[in-house]
Amino acid sequence: MVRARSGRVTSRLAAALAAAVLASAGILAAGTAPAAAAPPAAPTPTAHTSAVPGHAVTGYWQNFDNGATVQKLRDVNDAYDIIAVAFADATDRPGAVTFNLDPAVGYASVDDFKADIKAKQAAGRSVVLSVGGEKGAVSVNDGASAQNFADSVNGLMDEYGFDGVDIDLENGLSATYMTQALRAVHAAHSGVVVTMAPQTIDMQSPQTEYFKTALGIKDFLTAVNMQYYNSGSMNGCDGNVYAQGTVDFLTSLACIQLTGGLDPSQVGLGVPASPRAAGGGYVDPSVVNAALDCLTRGTSCGSFTPSTTYPGLRGAMTWSTNWDAAGGDAFANQVGAHVHSLP
Repeated sequence: MVRARSGRVTSRLAAALAAAVLASAGILAAGTAPAAAAPPAAPTPTAHTSAVPGHAVTGYWQNFDNGATVQKLRDVNDAYDIIAVAFADATDRPGAVTFNLDPAVGYASVDDFKADIKAKQAAGRSVVLSVGGEKGAVSVNDGASAQNFADSVNGLMDEYGFDGVDIDLENGLSATYMTQALRAVHAAHSGVVVTMAPQTIDMQSPQTEYFKTALGIKDFLTAVNMQYYNSGSMNGCDGNVYAQGTVDFLTSLACIQLTGGLDPSQVGLGVPASPRAAGGGYVDPSVVNAALDCLTRGTSCGSFTPSTTYPGLRGAMTWSTNWDAAGGDAFANQVGAHVHSLP
């Protein structure tokens, strides 16, 4: 996810490297009496903790203007169950994050933004703060930075009412310390919504740091919405190479996560909302719906057919609600409706 006009255009490791990673991990072809009373302390504010529906649609809301439709949170299509506010900002304390509302999005005050968060939550939606993006500079690589990350995220959840946090770090992470940080967030907010948006190379094997982080918080992880774009061709769980922008790419790469230890309810398909939203990998909403049907029902598959179905699959994600709005809300209207119709 990026702030640039046409989305994040990054180089990828070749499919051969992905195959080597898979092979080394051994998962190729593989189918969580008292004293006088003092005045009571003021209660610590807590974030809203609405339940995420079993089948959910996630969309990133841009806290900046990059040529897509500028929105306030209130403008985000009701099809989005989880709205990820992009992005948190790094501070001068290693690992710590803060949030700065961009004047470009048109809010008169921070209080108006907070009111929109509450309104979305009152309508049954969850609003999380996304950390990272292409230009994100947050690094959690030791115990101190892990604590700083957790303390700052907990503080922002209390201050703004965010339901949780989205991890979209595209420059690497340490599973040991990110797991530690997220567990500290969960300890303070037991109903926290935690989503992740790794790149395809980050989820090719349970031995990668991102995958290990997801498994390390499996007991409270909400969803991994991998970015099935800006990728180039990658290996699927059957060891074959699949090109991005196809139903087989979506289903065969999701299969790696589904057979690698994640629960189906923790797996979502992340795609661009329009061709302008990414450098490559855009697919029509009908292709996303076909992939959802293939994984959940065993229908509408391409050349790859999973060995079993996963009716509990969480759903789909898009970058971004703004680019979706610029295209007439095609993703929300078509994919959103399809996700919500899954049994």
